[in-house]
This record gives sequence, C-alpha cells and structure tokens, in this order.
Amino acid sequence: MTVVVDSRDDFTLDSYRRVALEGEPVEIGPAAREAMARARAGFLELLEADRSAFIYGTTTRPGVEVATTVPPARQREYARSFRTHSAHSFGGGFHDKEVVRGMVFARLVDLVEGHAKTRPEVADKIASLLDSALPPVPLDGLAGPGEVLPMLHLVTALGDVDFEEGEGMSLINGSPYSTAVIADTALKARHRLEASELVFALAIEALRAPLDAYDEAFDHLWSDEHETAALLSLRRHLAGAKADSRLERQAPVSFRIVPRLLGEGHRAVTALERAATISLRSVTINPVYLGPKEEAGNGRVVCNGGFHNATACPVLQGMSSAWAELAAVAERQVAAFHRGPSFGLPPLLNPPGYGDEAPSGATNLFGWAIAGYVEQARSAATPTLVPAAVADAQNDVSSATSLAHQKERRASSGLDGALAILALVSSQALFATGRDVAPPLRDLLAGIRSVFAPVDVPRKRHQAAEAEALASVFGRCALTGKLDFPTTTAVTRS
Repeated sequence: MTVVVDSRDDFTLDSYRRVALEGEPVEIGPAAREAMARARAGFLELLEADRSAFIYGTTTRPGVEVATTVPPARQREYARSFRTHSAHSFGGGFHDKEVVRGMVFARLVDLVEGHAKTRPEVADKIASLLDSALPPVPLDGLAGPGEVLPMLHLVTALGDVDFEEGEGMSLINGSPYSTAVIADTALKARHRLEASELVFALAIEALRAPLDAYDEAFDHLWSDEHETAALLSLRRHLAGAKADSRLERQAPVSFRIVPRLLGEGHRAVTALERAATISLRSVTINPVYLGPKEEAGNGRVVCNGGFHNATACPVLQGMSSAWAELAAVAERQVAAFHRGPSFGLPPLLNPPGYGDEAPSGATNLFGWAIAGYVEQARSAATPTLVPAAVADAQNDVSSATSLAHQKERRASSGLDGALAILALVSSQALFATGRDVAPPLRDLLAGIRSVFAPVDVPRKRHQAAEAEALASVFGRCALTGKLDFPTTTAVTRS
C-alpha cells in the first residue's frame, strides 16, 4: 500500500504508523501538487515585485546572519547552496529507523498545502527518501535552536537537488523531528503499556492477591477514565481466575495500587497521542508562506517560532515518569514474592526437592538485579527543560526534544528489564506451587517459560542471558504490539 497525502488532514497517527513503522511509501497527491504549484507561483510573483524586501532565508541569510542581505542577482545561486549543507552532530548511538522515516513523513506536512513555497518536485524528492536506505541520525548533539541539527542528516541523502529561491528552508526548518519522536513514542508506548498490564495481571495471579482491588465498582467510584481503562484491562486478563483460593488478607500495597499507576500510564500515553495528532498536521516551518488562498494579492511571508515544539518535552517526561513508577512497583512485587512464607509460597520460590546444596534460592538474586533497572528508569524521569546553553546571539534558545527522547528510551528500557524479572519470578512462583493461572494468561505464561524455563533443580544455566532475551521480547512488543515468544503463539492484549 501507498500513503497518498493531499492535505494536512492526511497526516494522522495511523498514516504515520503505516509509513514509519510498517514501511509504506508516500505519494504526493494531485490536490497537494496543485496547491504547491499555485503557492509557488504566488510566491515568485511576490518575490519579483521586490527582491530587496525582507524574506528570511531568501533575500537574507538565515540565523545569526539574518542581517546579511543576498543580492537579487545571487538569490538563485544562494538557494542552491542549501544542498551543500552537512550534518554536525554525532555520538550516542543512533535513532531507530522508524523515527528517521517519521522525520521524512512529518517534513511533508509543511509542503503539501504550499506553506513552504516549494515546487511539487521538491516534495517528490523528499518523499522518495523513503524508498531507499536513510542516513543514520545520531542520538547525541541535537539540542540546538529549532531542529536544524537532526534535519541536516536527512539533507545528506537528498543528493543533487536544484533548489530555487526560498526552497532551501523547507529542508531544515520547522519541527518534524519532534513530531516524529512524539508519534513514535506514542505508538510504542501504547503497546508497552498493554504488555505491562499482562505481566502485572500474571503477578496478581501468582501471588493469589485478592481480586477486590480490581472490582468493577471502582470504575464508578474513582471516576477516572484512564484508571477505569486499567481496571477493565486487568479484569479481562484475570477473567476466570479462581476466587476461592486467594490470600485471606490484603495483598501488599504494590499489588493494590497497580490500577492507579497503570491509569497514569494510560494518561501519559493519551497525552502523547494527542500531542502527536496535533503535531502531525501543524505547519511549523519558518518562515511560513500564506498564499493567495489565505491572503490578498500574492500573499505574504511570515516569520514565526513554530519550529519550537513546546509540547514534546512535557509529554515525553510524563511517559518517562509513568515507566519509572511501574518499574518501581514491579520491584516491590518481586520483593514480596521472595518473602514467600508470608504469602503461602515456598522459601525463595524453591520447588520441592530443590536441595540444600543450592548456592542461593531459585530466583532470589533477580531481586537484587531488578534494582538497577528501576534506578535506570527513575534517573531518566527527571525534568527536561529548555537548555541553558546559547548557540549564538540570534538563536538564543534551543530545543530539548532530543534530550527528553533519550530519557524516555532509558526509562522504557528499564521498565522492560523490570517486567522481564517480574514475569520470570511470577512464573517461578506458579511452578513452585503447581498452580495454574486464569485462562487469558496461559499463553503468556507458556511464552515466558519458553524463554526462561522454571528453575527445577540446582544446575548451571545462563539465567542472565535468558532474562535478557525475555526483556528483548517486551522491547520488541513496543514496536509490533505482540509478545512474540520464540516457540509459542504470539500473545496480544485481546
């Protein structure tokens, strides 16, 4: 399939998913081509009327050189110089390829209705980047004014483009990088949250925690749509759970507040999805051309600050905080399992006949290891503010989206590790007691055991590698929406 874009209305979270995550190509539709051609003609008439008038990036140089005029006779030559720009940031690894594809897609929203004053051929060239290998975009060194630094990496893939007056800014200005980061995080976070709900439901079953804390009465009593969504999900996963074989007393707080914290996860994901939906159809380029359709005569060119996406850091930070809190609760639950006799479980989750010669309990050392993943997530949940560093006297405020993005990546990776440990410990608790789980959780349990088999006898095995493989399953689920275990049917949230 091909995603056809004719206007800003075609830039949705679903079309972004198809292009960035599923690899579909993009075609510039006939309505967009007509709009761009009409706007380009209007802009050229405006320019020809007075080539000495201030038009940022066309009759003057951009950035700190804004006061430097470009003589009329050299304006076409200057436009062509944009193709010689090269990237300057480096280090820290690289962005996921889905984000880079998303940057290309989000770049086109400024073009399709003519606001970037470019010809349709330029939009075609940008869209064609999706048909070949894209350049790697580093994670570090991107916190500069606007989003010129990440966008310069895409310029290197354009090749020999014969730009005309005013078209060069359509490559590097605006905020398509923030749009891509927000949209990518929103889509992956929804999947990660669904996997978290499954694992927490498994832990509830493994401890035999009373089901009262997830009662449907709280849907009304708490009066919160996001917490209600979490309650509904947990009850769906626990459908058919045995009600007569559970703890007679309250479960630890970490089990009872899970719907509340998962609700915060739903709230954070919803905020990301809303920010992505708005950003995907926003015109953010500077300067923006308001053509004859919007303005009298040949329109006008307006300087603005649309290239600074102020929603990006708050919503990314909110997601990081939600991941950190879920990781912390997972650690508390793992600790509860390792206090086995307090909850009717064997000491250290050792199965019958495990043996006194074992150097430690079946899985208790994972109670130590999980702390590192929790602290990784917690340290990434700190505020990301406008950077204090100044690029130059003109570009005196920078964007922090790349910094917030890296923190969310660290926080989500920490959660994946914590979920993997909670999953394998829950599996071990069920194995050591010979208990079954609610029917909706059986495929999940089988999948976990296909990667990390229950510990049955003291023997040498590479538990760390198995746990890492399990964490990787949760990490891949963020992209695909499925827990693809190697020897079982993929588990979904249905």
